Amino acid sequence: MIPKPLVRLSAIIGLCVGLPAHLVAADWAEWLGSERDSVWRESGIVDRFPTNGLPIAWRVKVGAGYSAPAVADGRVYLTDRVAGSPQNQPKNPYMDRTSIPGVERVLCLDERTGKLLWQHEYNCPYNLSYPSGPRAMPQVSAGRVYTVGADGHLRCLDAKSGKLLWSHHYPTDFRAPTQTWGVASTPLISGDRIFCLVGGEGTSVMAFDKRTGEELWRSLTTKEPGYSSPMLIKAGGREQLIVWDSLAVSALDPRAGTLLWAQPFPTKMAHAIGTPRRLGDRLFVSSFFDGSMMLKLDANEPDAEVVWKIKGRNENNPESLQSLMSTPFLEGGYIYGVCGYGQLRCIKAETGERVWETLVPTTADLKPARWGTAFLVKNGDRFFIWNEKGDLILAKLSPAGYEEISRQHVLEPTNLAGSRPVVWSHPAFANGHVLVRNDQELVRVDLRKPR
Repeated sequence: MIPKPLVRLSAIIGLCVGLPAHLVAADWAEWLGSERDSVWRESGIVDRFPTNGLPIAWRVKVGAGYSAPAVADGRVYLTDRVAGSPQNQPKNPYMDRTSIPGVERVLCLDERTGKLLWQHEYNCPYNLSYPSGPRAMPQVSAGRVYTVGADGHLRCLDAKSGKLLWSHHYPTDFRAPTQTWGVASTPLISGDRIFCLVGGEGTSVMAFDKRTGEELWRSLTTKEPGYSSPMLIKAGGREQLIVWDSLAVSALDPRAGTLLWAQPFPTKMAHAIGTPRRLGDRLFVSSFFDGSMMLKLDANEPDAEVVWKIKGRNENNPESLQSLMSTPFLEGGYIYGVCGYGQLRCIKAETGERVWETLVPTTADLKPARWGTAFLVKNGDRFFIWNEKGDLILAKLSPAGYEEISRQHVLEPTNLAGSRPVVWSHPAFANGHVLVRNDQELVRVDLRKPR
């Protein structure tokens, strides 16, 4: 006789095997997806958008912010801000800092309906540039949600109830001054630890126990830690925590925080923003003012050497790729990324040589736009491109060029870059849908093939 638990398990497995392709789904609980590599691994996704438009599952009102949503266990988590009146209007809101009262919030919504399940808020006056709201994406792990706000409020909440479990404030607890554009680095969770770019003297990078918030180690000193998110890799026979700050690309021992190696790559105005990307034994970073750098990871020990480093005459005349916020995508010996004036470019990974460029998916009038931004996520053999105009695009990218398949306008750009309206928030792809936000609403769009 077969034991009842095995009968139940067998039935469950049988049901799963019998599910149609469009029901194979996954959450999006980490920065850049489940493996932090900008790949959406679900099947059963549309080959092209329907002529009458993609179905909108729901739209809900939210506050302002740049942070991406996270999706886990049937819930959506988003950080936003409700602001008061500024004490004075800055002459240049993109560089000048001014004091603005307000509260930051963590919202938890039902993934299927968009219904608000709980919210957690705390007082958070801003004194930073681009003061819309939080930048970093919530991270969900083992029944907890971890958030960090623009002024360095790191919080751990119970994912079901929203109860605060522990917290830190970077400026208060670690004397880490808030950068010009606030805290944008999304923490990295691995095992029992959470790794954060904090800033300050000896505390540029910190590790905490994810259950208790206890400090485990602190490492590096930079005047400004930058805005990039850390990543974990295995190379040279060991695990390495890769950190790109305003001074260098560094590798740390994730257990002790000790420095394993560093390659200098100072960035003007701390423009270390996109996430470092790995392709085999190569590691790549790209900055708006300072161009791109390709490193080769040592196969036998933790170390790296520069393969090439290319900086254009200036940010107006880049020779290779000079990205701002968008994280490039590396594949098959090529790099696809958005340059500082909105050009989607393909460059050779081996040399940095440009292969092609286009403004079709990024700008409305096919004219270069300073800090023009689009986010790239691969699904199967094509890419979803979410541009700053609020358009979702399905396209193929290859060394042969850009091939657009479908496009749909989803959200109005409600923020400003100069006088240009923009959406500067990364999308989340989960369970057959994409979730995107601006400063007014969060939208869930159905991308599943029709049943």
